[in-house]
Amino acid sequence: MQREKRPGEAPMVIRRVIFWLVVAASAVFATYLMSEVMAANGLTPVRLGVLVLFTASFTWLIVSFWTAILGFIVRLGLKDPVSLAEAGHVRLRERTAIIMPIYNEDTERVAAGLEATMGGMTRTEWGRHFDLFVLSDTTDQRIATAELAMVAALRARHPDGVKLYYRRRQPNIGRKAGNIEDFITRWGGAYAHMIVLDADSIMSEDTLVALAQMMEANPDSGIIQTIPTPVNRETPFARILQFAARLYMPVMAYGLAFLTRGEGIYFGHNAIIRIAAFARYCALPVLPGAAPLGGEILSHDFVEAALMQRAGYKVWIVPELTGSFEELPANVIDYAKRDRRWCQGNMQHGRLLGVPGLKRMSRLQLFMGVTSYLTSPLWLLLLILSTIDAVQRALQLPVYFKPGYNLFPDWPVATDAQIDTLLGITLAALFLPKLLGAAMVMASRSERRLYGGFAPLVASIMVEMVFSALLAPMMMLFQTNFVVSTLLGRSISWDAQPRDDRGLSWREGMRRHGLQTMIGLVWGLAIFELAPDFFWWMSPITLALVLAIPLSVLSSRARLGLWLKWIGLFVTPEETRTPIELRRMRRALVRGLPSLRGGVGLLDYGGELTPPESRLEMTRLPWSGEIGQAA
Repeated sequence: MQREKRPGEAPMVIRRVIFWLVVAASAVFATYLMSEVMAANGLTPVRLGVLVLFTASFTWLIVSFWTAILGFIVRLGLKDPVSLAEAGHVRLRERTAIIMPIYNEDTERVAAGLEATMGGMTRTEWGRHFDLFVLSDTTDQRIATAELAMVAALRARHPDGVKLYYRRRQPNIGRKAGNIEDFITRWGGAYAHMIVLDADSIMSEDTLVALAQMMEANPDSGIIQTIPTPVNRETPFARILQFAARLYMPVMAYGLAFLTRGEGIYFGHNAIIRIAAFARYCALPVLPGAAPLGGEILSHDFVEAALMQRAGYKVWIVPELTGSFEELPANVIDYAKRDRRWCQGNMQHGRLLGVPGLKRMSRLQLFMGVTSYLTSPLWLLLLILSTIDAVQRALQLPVYFKPGYNLFPDWPVATDAQIDTLLGITLAALFLPKLLGAAMVMASRSERRLYGGFAPLVASIMVEMVFSALLAPMMMLFQTNFVVSTLLGRSISWDAQPRDDRGLSWREGMRRHGLQTMIGLVWGLAIFELAPDFFWWMSPITLALVLAIPLSVLSSRARLGLWLKWIGLFVTPEETRTPIELRRMRRALVRGLPSLRGGVGLLDYGGELTPPESRLEMTRLPWSGEIGQAA
C-alpha cells in the first residue's frame, strides 16, 4: 500500500536540483579554466587527456565540498521540514535485539564492549525491551572456548540485566550478512527490530533506547543509521584520524543527511533495522560469476539500504544522535587492508546499478561507492599525463614562426591568471570543508576546551592537514593496486581485523612501502632532471612517497601517540570529557573477566545459551517485478 507523503517532501526535489546545479556550475567553470590552460599553446592528445581526467577528479572533489558547505549551513540552525517524527515521548512496546556478529575477535575487547553495553542497559527502565546476542562465526576453537567463558562471566556479573545469548555458527556461510540472516531465520520472529553492532562498537543506553523509540514512532522507517565516532586508539595514525573525524565529520554528515533524508545510506553497524521488512525485502543475491566481481556480495550495507528503499521504507541518517562509537585501524597497513576488502565489495556494486525498481538516490549512492575507488587510478593517471606534458613542454623549444609566411611571431600564450584561479579553487575545495568544521568548534570557548584549548587545537589542525596531504599519495597507490587487482580477478580472504594498537616494524614498513618509495624517488628525480619547473608542483606527491616508510612506521608507535596526547595534540572531547559507556569499557579492560584469565573450567552458563526459536523466513526476491510497498 502506498504511504502518504510526509510534509516537506516536495522541497527534497528542489534542494537536490539546486545542489547538483551548483556542483555542475562549479565543475564547468573549473573545466573552462583548465581548458584555457591546456589549449593555450595547442591542445595535444596528452593535454586533452589531462583535461578529461581533471574534470572527472574535480567533479568528485566538488561534490564533497558543497556537501560540507550545506552541512555547515544546516549546523548553523537551519530547520529541516523533512525529518524523523519526534520520538522522545514514545513508550516502548516492541522488543529489540542487539546483535553483535563476531569472527575470530579479541575476546577480551569484545567482553569489555559488551560489559559497557550491559552495564548501561541494566540501569535504564527500558532494559526489559532488549536482548543481546553474540553471533559467533569464529573458526578458531581456542577463541570459541574463550567466547563461552566470556558469556558465562557476563551472565554471572549481570544476572538481572539484559539477557545475553550466544550462538556459534558453523560453517560461516555468507560472512557477516549470512550471520545476520541466520539470526533472523531462527529468532527474528520474536523481535520487531535489531540494532547491529560490530565487534568494536560501543553505544550508550540512551542511544539504544532513542533508536528503538524512533523506529516505533516512524513505522515507515526501515533503517535508522547513527554516525559512529572513532575512539580508543593511541597510535599517532589513529589519533590523527580520530581527531579529524571528530572535528570535520559533523559538517559532512549533516550535509549528507540534509540531501538524502529518507533515502540515506547504511554503514552496516551502529544502526537499527526493522526486522520484518529486512527479512522480506533485503536478502542478498549471489551474483553470477566468480569472485571478485561475482559470488557473495561483500559490502552488503549499501545494497541492503537500496533494497529497503526499493520496498518503500525510509533509510535515515541521524547525525544529531550521539553516543555511538567505533574503533579505527591503528596503522596505515591495517587501514589499507580494510580498504582492500571495501574496494572489492564496492566494485561489485557496479553490477547492481541496473536492478529494476531502485530509487534514483540509491543508484547514485551505489555509483558513488564504485567511483570512490576509481578516483585513485584516475588521479594517478592525471598526474602521469601532467608529468608527460610538462616534460614535453620543457624539452620542446618554442617555435615563433610556423612554416610559410608569418607577418608576426607566434608568441606563447600566458595563462598565469587561470592557473592561479584554478589553484585557489582546488585548495578551497580541499581545505575549506575542514576549516568550516574547525570554525564550528573555534566559535565556542567551551567546545575549544574539549579539544585541549585554542593553541593545541590550531596546532593539531595544521599537523593533521600536513599528515593528510602525505597520506593521500600512499592511499592513491594502494587503492589503484586494489582496483586493478579486482578487475584482474584477484579475490581476497576476509580475515579478522586487528583491533589493537599494533605497531609496524621497519621490516614490514619496507616490505609494504618499498615500491612506493622507489616510485617517488625515480619520479621526482626524473622530473627534476627533465622539467625542473614542474618539480615543485609535484614535490608534495613525490615527497610523500619517498617518506612513506618512516611515516607509516613512526605513525604506528603507540608511545609516540601517547606523547602527542600528553602535549595536547589531537585531543578529542571523548578524552577530555569521557562518556560513561567508554569509562565502563576501559574499566572492564583493566579489570578483565575472571573466567577469561583462569580458563573455562566447569562454568555455570546460567541457563540455555540461545532462546526458543521464533523463525522468520528471508524472502529472496527476484531482481525484477513488483515488490510491494511499505504500509
